[in-house]
Formats: sequence, C-alpha cells, structure tokens
Amino acid sequence: MEEAQGGQSRADFISKYSVACKEARETHYRLRLLVATGIVTEDNLASLIQESDELIAILTTIIKNTKANTQ
Repeated sequence: MEEAQGGQSRADFISKYSVACKEARETHYRLRLLVATGIVTEDNLASLIQESDELIAILTTIIKNTKANTQ
C-alpha cells in the first residue's frame, strides 16, 4: 500500500487501508461467486481464496492496530 504509506495523517492512512480492505473483501466475494456458479472449479481458485482471506486479515489487523495506537 504505497499510497497509504504516503498518507497525510493517521486518519488518511486508516482511510486508505480501509478502502484496500473493502476491495479485498469484494475480490474474495467475486472469487467465491465464480466457484458457486460453477464458472471455475474450487480447486482452481482455492489458493486465491485463501490468499484473499489472509490479505483481509492482514489489512484488518493494520487498521485495528493503527486505530489503537492513535488513541
């Protein structure tokens, strides 16, 4: 998140990471949708779904820790 690193404030940093987390959740949803509709097999997307889960967890932790250190 190069853009967030250049944030003008902690609030800006949190905002940019929050957007990234929303986008990761959207990607995760779309990957699951591809599997649910049978367009792609779960075997083909399992690693991407797992990776998106991990990214969401990482981004969420960054946001929570930044918020906690702000107060």
